[in-house]
Amino acid sequence: MDQEIQINVDHVSMQYVMNGNGIKSMKEYVVSLLKGNIQTNSFQALDDVSFSVRKGEVFGIIGKNGAGKSTLLKVVSGILKPSSGAVCVKGIIAPLLELGSGFDQDLTGYENIFLNGAILGYSKDFLQTNYQKIVDFSELGDFIYAPIRTYSSGMMMRLAFSIAAIVVPDVLIVDEILAVGDASFQKKSKNRMKELMSGGTTVLFVSHDLSQIQSMCNRVMWLEHGKVRALGSTEEVCQQYKMYDEG
Repeated sequence: MDQEIQINVDHVSMQYVMNGNGIKSMKEYVVSLLKGNIQTNSFQALDDVSFSVRKGEVFGIIGKNGAGKSTLLKVVSGILKPSSGAVCVKGIIAPLLELGSGFDQDLTGYENIFLNGAILGYSKDFLQTNYQKIVDFSELGDFIYAPIRTYSSGMMMRLAFSIAAIVVPDVLIVDEILAVGDASFQKKSKNRMKELMSGGTTVLFVSHDLSQIQSMCNRVMWLEHGKVRALGSTEEVCQQYKMYDEG
């Protein structure tokens, strides 16, 4: 049975330590340190979270803003290291998180395909082979040779999604990115997501849109203040969440 598990999150906690003095420079920090006036506050973003996802499953994560959803996705993706606990993910991960965050504004779209693709772990050969597919999907045409700083936010998101979604990963991690670009591109990007989801890829999917969660997910976990509030069938957990939200 263990061989079927693709993602295993075991008692994961994530604690952030924040400066409570309002210090804005290194000079202020050193002065406060010498005076013994350093104050810190801790924030528990995740608190003893455990779950597992089987191969080919679409696993939804719901909860209010600040519940820890995005932090959890970053921990599973390997972007953040948890304060305690362990995460095991088998296979190639494609995290569709904070699209375009790896772009260099002074480079062209063409150059950013190779830069951002490398950040996502794609080889140069893979990117060269799939370059035209990425450009065609993005619908940027000759703008691909213009610096990213001249792009609208929609153009940037289209390119970022096109780079991230070109691979067929073992694990796809998605955080509220199904509204990319204009209406026609949104439809195309949703269709691409559904292709990946129906093709045997294991998916972790965060959305505030319960109708999306209900139509796409096999199981759902509800996070509240960094803790697992409920975990089970999509229908059961979404119903609990709705009742809580309405009450």
